[in-house]
Amino acid sequence: MDIRKELEKRILVIDGAMGTMIQRHKPTEETYRGERFKDWPMDVKNNSDILNLTQPQIIEGIHKQYLEAGADIIETNTFAGTVIAQEDFKLEEYVYEINVEGAKIARRAADEFTAKDPSKPRFVAGAIGPLNRTLSLSPDVNNPGYRAVTWDQVVKAYYEQVQGLADGGVDLFLIETIFDTLNAKAAIFAIKKYYLDTGKPELPIMISGTITDASGRTLSGQTLEAFYISVMHAKPLSIGLNCALGAKEMRPHIEELSQIANCYVSAYPNAGLPNAMGEYDEEPSQTGHFLEDWAKEGWVNIVGGCCGTTPDHIKHIADYVSTIEPRKLPVVETALV
Repeated sequence: MDIRKELEKRILVIDGAMGTMIQRHKPTEETYRGERFKDWPMDVKNNSDILNLTQPQIIEGIHKQYLEAGADIIETNTFAGTVIAQEDFKLEEYVYEINVEGAKIARRAADEFTAKDPSKPRFVAGAIGPLNRTLSLSPDVNNPGYRAVTWDQVVKAYYEQVQGLADGGVDLFLIETIFDTLNAKAAIFAIKKYYLDTGKPELPIMISGTITDASGRTLSGQTLEAFYISVMHAKPLSIGLNCALGAKEMRPHIEELSQIANCYVSAYPNAGLPNAMGEYDEEPSQTGHFLEDWAKEGWVNIVGGCCGTTPDHIKHIADYVSTIEPRKLPVVETALV
């Protein structure tokens, strides 16, 4: 299966929020622990990634709901699948297994739906999150030169994640929710290093940044164009935006990105902005119409949902964009030598 061939034909749909769907199960501390970690010496509640090992049926069920709703690409449940993120729970030694199993769970679900309809292949994206530490910013306001982590530590952490996702059978990597481009560059470096070390054929890379507020910049201070330029050396399959903003607020940034990107463009916004309780109120039809508008403008190739979105949101998005032509890749002129 070649995802590029599908992207030439139609707009692809990526799934919605994993965390939102997990919370629908009202998981308890015991749910997260399962039998395997029932005697773990500290709380593991809200560590969604550990559910790959303790409650794989929940994660596979969520994947299948998104596939049933029309998702072409499902993300592995590995957003925090690094030793740096898992250090909070003292679960660093399980990181490789978390990623392998996360990939295998998604792979089973995707293959099942592809077998049902081979004309609509489903793809698994290995989700690589931004980390809970940043290479560009100091966590100490009194010491701006301090960093809580080093480049080598971040590369090593991502390398282990990449290895696990590749061994588990993903089709591509998705470096997402990027608020610090230097962290993203470390993830790119880890992917490239993995393939240099192993000699295996490289999988495509999707890159998705996050504009954190009305300034139109990432948390580490880059404009959208600067972010794009700084990661294009990876030759990604797609560049895009997700999280932080709802579709209404994300619109001008997607328009800008569609005009400067020489690769495919992805967009998966939140279900609006969070309310006073931190919950998302945007109805599936509203989100669907926003993304339908972007598709009609010729701005996008891959669409879906982030925080607060559900299979209902994905179904509306998939239905609304199903007959719209995908954004055409620009013709890149090469200079004569």
